[in-house]
Amino acid sequence: MTGVGGVTTGAERAARNRARPGRGGGGRRDVLRRLLAAAGVLATAPVIAASRPPSPGHPGRGRAEPAGTAFDETYRGRRLCGTRISAGGACGPEQWYVTVDGTRLHLMRRADGTWLNMVDHYCSYAAPLDAARAAVDELGPGEQLRDPRTGTGGHHGVRA
Repeated sequence: MTGVGGVTTGAERAARNRARPGRGGGGRRDVLRRLLAAAGVLATAPVIAASRPPSPGHPGRGRAEPAGTAFDETYRGRRLCGTRISAGGACGPEQWYVTVDGTRLHLMRRADGTWLNMVDHYCSYAAPLDAARAAVDELGPGEQLRDPRTGTGGHHGVRA
């Protein structure tokens, strides 16, 4: 169909483009639209992934949580034991009962999901086990956590 003055109309031009081999909707505008859509999906993917809570047993958000609900290991000659006493969520924050050589090491969960211990309360650690290891590193050889029941132990562990 031709329009006024012999100029083809848009419908005829589109039909002619579809009939040409190799031009099945691959025009510049279509390619540009697809590229922009892909870029939009790639730009929003990290935001969506970061907004989801980590699933149980999955580190998520760069944290290295212990795989189970407990750990028991020897680190630099010290026995580290830890047990998760609450899973967190609706009933309150996640809590751990951690001991170094049988003396309790108090840990606290920070707002960003990391942990700090009462021996070195200026540094954050990704998991309770990491915080316990850091406490051992800070204590040094021969020093013990202070036991609040007996008042014995080293000068570390303000509230331990």
